[in-house]
Amino acid sequence: MFEQAFKNIDDVLWKEGGCTTELDCTEHSSWMLFLKYLDGLEQDKAAEAKLKLKYNDSIADFGEPEEIGQVFSGFQRYLYEREGAGA
Repeated sequence: MFEQAFKNIDDVLWKEGGCTTELDCTEHSSWMLFLKYLDGLEQDKAAEAKLKLKYNDSIADFGEPEEIGQVFSGFQRYLYEREGAGA
């Protein structure tokens, strides 16, 4: 898989990138891989920030996780008490 990707990059660099020596091609390939890494890192950070934003919105709407847990536990207790009372 990686071998084919590197071959494709090399082909493009030799044909269109102006590589005249192996060293030129290696330098260009390194930069392209580095830029691709940075792009992926930026996308990961953006996705992480988006999930945190959604989580913070939930806190604003429903309260802190501890509060949500207490409400849920109280609701369960209420349901079981009603069920035990024959309601």
